[in-house]
Amino acid sequence: MAWVRSRTQVRGVHRAGRWTATRRQTRQNAVMAYWLMKSEPTAYGIDDLEAKGVDMWEGCRNYTVRNNIRDAMSIGDLALFYHSNVDPTGVVGVMEIVSEAYPDPTQFDPGSAYHDPKSPPGAPRWLVRDVKFVRRFKRTVTLAELKSTPGLEQMEACRKGQRLSVLPVTEKEWEIVLGLEEA
Repeated sequence: MAWVRSRTQVRGVHRAGRWTATRRQTRQNAVMAYWLMKSEPTAYGIDDLEAKGVDMWEGCRNYTVRNNIRDAMSIGDLALFYHSNVDPTGVVGVMEIVSEAYPDPTQFDPGSAYHDPKSPPGAPRWLVRDVKFVRRFKRTVTLAELKSTPGLEQMEACRKGQRLSVLPVTEKEWEIVLGLEEA
């Protein structure tokens, strides 16, 4: 990780001309990052998280996503809850990361859709974090809106072909998306 200084300290990894895993310095010297986390509402939606309050974000089977969960995400980070593979797709709420990363138990369960027989319990491949429901948006902020909004041109979720389920969001992008809820 490299350090960049501006009005606030920002830490991130520079890839393809863009800072990812962006974090801002807070008063207590803890760092906060922002994320966009996708889920199909037929499998697990904002209604499910709201009903449970706190739940495990399971089933991520991509090494980039696993690395973000393990290395870049922290307790206290905030995430946009994004409904994918539904009409319309878009941001539907906010959640908070409330646990350290730990092994995804579904990888060891032969009855689970997320079972990974190549992942041994002694050296698990896949990790999860617990998330807490914060609030539901008043309306869905659609992918079409995100793509057409000035300031979000470089947002990872707006890039063509972007299929990762956990993506970093910059503080500026976060604030713009929250503002779109009222538009």
